[in-house]
Amino acid sequence: MPPLRAVPPSAGRPYAEQAAGERAEAVPAEHYARLARIAYLVLAPSLGRNRRVLSAHWLTQRALAGGRDAGPGRAYANVRLRLLRSALEAGLPLFRFAVPRRAQFPPLLPLVWGLRLFPHSCGADELALEQALAEVSAPCRAAHVLRGLEGLDDAEVCRVLDAAGVPDPRAALLEADALTASHSLLASPEFDPCSLQVRPTDAERRRRRGRTLLAGAGALLVCGTLLLMPGDGLGGPRAASAPLYSRNHTAQQALDPAALLRVPEGLWRGSTRRDFTVWPTRGDRARDTRLLRRALAAWARPGPAVVSSSTPGTPDGPPMGPPQLLYAGEVGAAAVVLFHDGLRVVRYAEPRNADPSGGAALDFARVDGADVVTSGALVVQRRSGRIRYLTAPWTERAGARDLLAPHEAARPLPRDRHGVTDPLTEPETEAGDRADCRSWPALELRDGRAVRLMTDLGELTPVRLTSGPPAGPHDVSGRAERESWARTACLLPAVRSNGVRSVNSWPYAKQRLPEGGGNARWFCTRAETWRGTGSRVLAQFQAPPAVSGGAGAPGAVAARAEDSPDCGIRRPRVLAGVLWRSGGGRWYVLAAGSRQFASLSATGGVEGRTNGRLMVLPAREGDRPRLDGMLTDGSRVGSLR
Repeated sequence: MPPLRAVPPSAGRPYAEQAAGERAEAVPAEHYARLARIAYLVLAPSLGRNRRVLSAHWLTQRALAGGRDAGPGRAYANVRLRLLRSALEAGLPLFRFAVPRRAQFPPLLPLVWGLRLFPHSCGADELALEQALAEVSAPCRAAHVLRGLEGLDDAEVCRVLDAAGVPDPRAALLEADALTASHSLLASPEFDPCSLQVRPTDAERRRRRGRTLLAGAGALLVCGTLLLMPGDGLGGPRAASAPLYSRNHTAQQALDPAALLRVPEGLWRGSTRRDFTVWPTRGDRARDTRLLRRALAAWARPGPAVVSSSTPGTPDGPPMGPPQLLYAGEVGAAAVVLFHDGLRVVRYAEPRNADPSGGAALDFARVDGADVVTSGALVVQRRSGRIRYLTAPWTERAGARDLLAPHEAARPLPRDRHGVTDPLTEPETEAGDRADCRSWPALELRDGRAVRLMTDLGELTPVRLTSGPPAGPHDVSGRAERESWARTACLLPAVRSNGVRSVNSWPYAKQRLPEGGGNARWFCTRAETWRGTGSRVLAQFQAPPAVSGGAGAPGAVAARAEDSPDCGIRRPRVLAGVLWRSGGGRWYVLAAGSRQFASLSATGGVEGRTNGRLMVLPAREGDRPRLDGMLTDGSRVGSLR
């Protein structure tokens, strides 16, 4: 697709019936959306999509308001030049002694409260271009836009950039040569700030800020009243409590990099425990006081530029005392710090150059009760679909294994001297989208005792995968267990981002299918959380590979439950059923219970009863019978739900 024309056709259209000033204003104004797209593309992606949208409209409106003095023939070019100059100024860093420019600050108008605005998301090509634009300079982005969106030749691009105040336009053109994406992508809805999606902001955070503001105002009122009161008042020399907002020694220590707990290398070898408390302090910036101070300050008082996240049930408050420093170093394009305070692991990340415009990230994960296995690794970086782990000091070897390829050997995963692995690809599927589940990379750790299999479910701590009945789950080993996990892995998005600690999957029944359909297996998959509540249970039906799409085809979820003791150590029973169609086109209700069941029955559309824990009943398409069963102790229970 050829680039768009440099000057829109309407820019040169005669308006004999209009005055010259009206023509000069109308020509660029009718191309408002085009000018806003130019501003959005030139603005730094690090500002975030919401602020880029608002800033693009603000800069475009300012450029239009200041472009009325140009003649009709130069109206569009004049407004575009003013727009480029403002967009380039918006990306300049703020210096302490320099006079800031208005474009470097957030826009006053348009102003949107309680909503976030961003363009429509498109495909992988647009995402790749967005990432590429984020890694180049603002003059390079401007040169690429003038070339691809406006269709200017190199000489005209240099002239426009020079007029916009770019010191070296030729260098910007050379840098833009490295952008290989098609120019047609610049016209994508991904970069259109006039066609937007709307999402609400964090209402709970707004309420917290409102309560904090009211509390602060009340505290100031109380302080003013106490200052005017005669006598000792609150906080006097004979008072039991300190004055309001007095400094606390323990709170100050928690923000002092010199007070951080540092575990020496090798302490874990002689320790009776193996968990995060014996991880040594590692990283090439473990002595960088400025980085550590910024990380501790962001933890205690996260500002608006800090993006915070936490696993369910994890408090995100400040440290109660000096935390333990696990790691501080540079990973890719970020500087990362990992802390441990006994209850949580906290990850702080900022740009390597400490540029405040790049923002920072703060992640919390609950890890109380961690053991030698669940403290085997932490996510140190997650970027562009790839993950790096920081492994425990007792990890002898790290490897990568595709769960969907059970017969392939694990490949070695190199680590640096601090224990940080090379990037490992994230699982490709999204929650609920099993059709796109083509691979599921897992982390394999060998610690001298056993080989552990762990996987990423979107949190700081990787999840341990096990097999075996609830009374004795064990690490995945052997061909049969890897084959069953190959058909279970693509169901893991159902338990993603839930603070999961481990996932155990075990076969509880084997059933011969009617009409010679082979043998099916019933599995129960249970995800346990760090907080103890919120567990999720899936009962799955795995038909023979010959009739279900192959050895890697995911099992069918027959039933699911949340926060249920079923399929766990407290109540290791499970009952589920499916409506199954044979190769001959006939429908059946298949049901299976664990070994605690003595008989099964079905009611509601399909009626039947069978002794034992397996049941096959003729049915019709669309039937949804209700299942229950009699346990060996005489009590009757229903199916998993």
